[in-house]
Amino acid sequence: MGSAADQRAALRRLLTHPDEDGRAGAVLLDFDGPVTDLFRGRSTAPVADRIKEAVRAFWGPLDADVESCDDSHGILRRLRDMYDRPASAPRDPRALLVAEKIVTAYEYEVVETADPAPHALRLIDVLADHAIPLVIVSNNADGPIWEFFKSAKVQRQEKVTAVVGRDPLELRNMKPDPDSVLRAVDLLGTRPGHCLLVGDQITDLQAAQRAGTPFLGYTQSSERAARMLDLGAYCVAPSHEPLINAVESLSRPN
Repeated sequence: MGSAADQRAALRRLLTHPDEDGRAGAVLLDFDGPVTDLFRGRSTAPVADRIKEAVRAFWGPLDADVESCDDSHGILRRLRDMYDRPASAPRDPRALLVAEKIVTAYEYEVVETADPAPHALRLIDVLADHAIPLVIVSNNADGPIWEFFKSAKVQRQEKVTAVVGRDPLELRNMKPDPDSVLRAVDLLGTRPGHCLLVGDQITDLQAAQRAGTPFLGYTQSSERAARMLDLGAYCVAPSHEPLINAVESLSRPN
């Protein structure tokens, strides 16, 4: 998106676009990536394996797409799809709750040693200083996210307006579904077009587009950045600095 000055000006306009009640824009921030590298490159295949073992106790043999999944979040969605497929006998819905609880327990475990992403705490502080609401919109569970913000190394819970995490009762609502984005918008009492979703995954972009929310890509991958722009991202940056600079410019004359 042109020069750094052009990018800052565009983001500034987006952040100050008032809705009918005169409120300024809000920032919706994905958690794993933009706030912290939660899993730090570690495979979640062992978690997926524990889920498969637990669900087999309820459902017996699993469908091929479930058996082949080695991602702790991806398997939740595939299990929800399997639950809806025809079967010789009704599948026990408790298996879905057990699977979700296994993932949540792992998130509580890894968040204890999670460190803030570069400039993430500064971004949170700058948004709070300018009274711009911040809502975390994530496929992770609410509880571990709040634990991160309450931790001694972060201590920013009072600067986070809300956390909208994974719906444990409807696993299909994880991004790229727009449900969490729309819930955040409703909570803020604004409109999707007056928020900015910051995320590092294509699924974040897809959720934003389906909700009608502008999207700022956060990625150090040139390939992913190019794809995000091709798919219609508002802009893409390798750090939070462009957004921080845009927010800080709100207190300066144009």
